[in-house]
Amino acid sequence: MSVGTSRAPGASGPERPPGARPAGDLAGPGIDPDDLPDGLVVADEHGYVVCFNAAAERITAVPAAEALGQRLDKALPLEDLEGRRWWQLTDPYSGLAIRVGQPERNLLLPGGREVLASARYVRSGPTGPVRRVVVSLRDTEARRRTERSHAELIATVAHELRSPLTSVKGFTATLLAKWTRFTDDQKRLMLETVDADADRVTRLIAELLDISRIDSGRLELRRQPVDMGAAVGRHIQAYVAAGQPADRFLLRIQQPLPALWADPDKVDQVLSNLIENAVRHGEGTVTIDVTPARSPREGEDTGTSVIVSDEGTGIPEESMNRVFTRFWRGSKRGGTGLGLYIVKGIVEAHGGVITVGRAPGGGAEFRFTLPVAVPAYLA
Repeated sequence: MSVGTSRAPGASGPERPPGARPAGDLAGPGIDPDDLPDGLVVADEHGYVVCFNAAAERITAVPAAEALGQRLDKALPLEDLEGRRWWQLTDPYSGLAIRVGQPERNLLLPGGREVLASARYVRSGPTGPVRRVVVSLRDTEARRRTERSHAELIATVAHELRSPLTSVKGFTATLLAKWTRFTDDQKRLMLETVDADADRVTRLIAELLDISRIDSGRLELRRQPVDMGAAVGRHIQAYVAAGQPADRFLLRIQQPLPALWADPDKVDQVLSNLIENAVRHGEGTVTIDVTPARSPREGEDTGTSVIVSDEGTGIPEESMNRVFTRFWRGSKRGGTGLGLYIVKGIVEAHGGVITVGRAPGGGAEFRFTLPVAVPAYLA
């Protein structure tokens, strides 16, 4: 990035800013400021902008050609959230001689656009005059998205908890107040409802804990040998025992499968979620294919792949890229919209990958592949 020209106060023509150097020298030897992910604005000892990188252009929507050579307060007219001009408040060139910068804070650009800005004052000595003012800019959009996501999570949790807790409170209060008025069958029905709602609350809390661990990278895996075919078979048997017709499920296992080391509880959680989605939201036969596959992890040759598909209407093409995000629901038939987000986190914690597409029968097709992850002492 080249440094533009500036006009010194009172000058009749363009003039190089005092002390200006090539932009690459400002960021350090061999470093191009345009390669930096954050906005970088540098002003010289006279307050003229001598560096305005590409990220600063993107964040402020001000072309570098316009900013270079201008006074810092003109090129970057920042205001605090109360409408006060930031450069007049901080006064980097004439303020306290012991001040070395400004901590990061939310500031506003013209038009109300919010940025995160911090400044560093480069002095010639501990209390010497300011030689350069280095300003770092960051867009707040990513932070706002995170805050919106957290707000949505809180709202969803509050909504999901309210219903079962209201039921629990209502039935227990009724039983305590009028126990002798109910028959044994009525008491049993109310207690079964309370038990089911308590299970629902427990599941939601478990989901929240999983999300917390996934987001913080602290999801703990206890790897053991896992027979993927047998694990899928257990889930199918549970559905058949619960009343689903046996011919609704088709399990196909391609032998031999590689020896898979994974967390069996987490694998069960992934299978449970994917098969439940196919049963609840899909139609026709639910097909589960378990096959050897190329490992998604570099340095390993083999892995295990599981494909869960149905014959329903499938997922609309425009929704494919949102399936594994928080709160996505394929239909209005229950659920918190957190299950597939957790599934993706579990699969990726194992070093695997998961994808979604359209099944040959027209429904949804989820495919996840796990590396064999054999411990080093067995390799």
